[in-house]
Amino acid sequence: MVSESAEFKGGGAEGESPENFGRRVRSAVIWRSGSQILAQIITWGSTLMVIRLLDPADYGLFAMTQVVLAFLAFLNGWGFASALVQSDSVTPFRIRQAFGLLLLLNALLAAIQFFGAPVAAAYYGQPMVADLLRVQALMFLATPFIALPEVMMSRALDFRRMAFVNLAAALVGAGTALGCALAGYGVWTLVYAPIALFWTRAIGLTIAARLLVWPSFDFRGCGQIIGFGSAVLFSQFFWLIQSQSDIFIAGARFEPHALGLYAEALFLAQIFMAKFVPPLNEVAFPAYARIKHDMAAVRWNFLKTVRLLTLVAAPFYCGLAVVAAPMIETLFGVKWLGMAPYIQLISLALMLMTVQILFAPVTNALGKPSISMFVAMGGAIVFPAAFLIGAQWGLIGMAWAWLVAAPLLLIVTARLSAPLLGVSLWDVARAMLPGLAPALLMAIAVGFAGQALAALGWAPPIRLLLLVGLGVALYGALLWLLEREAIAEVLRLILRRQPPVEEPAA
Repeated sequence: MVSESAEFKGGGAEGESPENFGRRVRSAVIWRSGSQILAQIITWGSTLMVIRLLDPADYGLFAMTQVVLAFLAFLNGWGFASALVQSDSVTPFRIRQAFGLLLLLNALLAAIQFFGAPVAAAYYGQPMVADLLRVQALMFLATPFIALPEVMMSRALDFRRMAFVNLAAALVGAGTALGCALAGYGVWTLVYAPIALFWTRAIGLTIAARLLVWPSFDFRGCGQIIGFGSAVLFSQFFWLIQSQSDIFIAGARFEPHALGLYAEALFLAQIFMAKFVPPLNEVAFPAYARIKHDMAAVRWNFLKTVRLLTLVAAPFYCGLAVVAAPMIETLFGVKWLGMAPYIQLISLALMLMTVQILFAPVTNALGKPSISMFVAMGGAIVFPAAFLIGAQWGLIGMAWAWLVAAPLLLIVTARLSAPLLGVSLWDVARAMLPGLAPALLMAIAVGFAGQALAALGWAPPIRLLLLVGLGVALYGALLWLLEREAIAEVLRLILRRQPPVEEPAA
């Protein structure tokens, strides 16, 4: 995410004014994040209906296939295509080379999954897993026709047409899922729906980008694409280790019911970071790449991004931590109440993780994907180690491990990025303070109010509504008293107003 148009520092393409470039960035943020929200609403609505029609066993079989897909998907070459966004200029031949590389990689992955499916089925002792995996290999064949148009449209900050395609694909996927479930397709519903979504995106993005080219398998001179993509690839691999290590470790130590509570708590706590921050980073990457020769502008916009995002993320995570119990009891029922302690701890850690993942787009855009790779490597060491130690105290110990590992990884990220960005951990902390300080004060007050309402025996739905209302009112009042400039900054973002005095970039 980058700052709003009227305040955006640094121009884009040669001859383009900072004001015009800033307006395009702001439009890109609105289209990308807005379409993501709508697509998620469509997907979640369909999912809730499909869950009622399918059996848990269907989701069990599908989950077995997802493990295989996850470990193959990070090799799909998306990072090689992303190198085109970071490049100063892109020739038609480079585009054809990237397309050829994507076709080769994904054809190889599809073949590995197709012919290796019986091995996975034998491991699980479920012959049907082989059939499911063979059909799901079709998604790899669609990837080149998604990745190349998407990165070229991202390079041009053309997220408007991309948004329409993504929404159409979400509707097709949701319709396919609901239709197959009603027709009694069972587990195949969960296979056909994402395939329909993938191929709708592939066809739609190719048409929208007007990018149907012949691939080139002459890879001479594409060292920049392979070097950049390889660093991104290793980053994704280490991120996979970091993000999956807690379930992997806990799965061998704890019984399924307790693990299920932890896993669902993790899923709920990560919704903001996993669903709404990545679309903003997708806009940030090409935007930073366009101003990468103006380091003062890059630094200014990065810190502004941290400040604005924290104004939203901090009250969300702090509020989630203090209303976890009544929220779970209201939405999911008493049997899920054991999630509350995990959500409370993980939510606080994710405030820092949300800031930490903002570094990758800017360091990648500046042509240093190795920094993201080393950060991911650090996460792949710090998080599993913390989880192994925390597991000695049960799943609550693993939740506490998040609170230890998250700040450590943020410190490592800031230290590795500082020489390139000129941004210290103290600079990041100061940028977070306008949102973080009022959010923490709000959480303390709402926490005491929640205990009082619980002692009075009020019903969970009423407590939830009162606590959310109190939290919103308190946070707004505290911002007005303590951080009035932050409110003015948000209003300028919404209303596109110029700041009263333009501060010179350092």
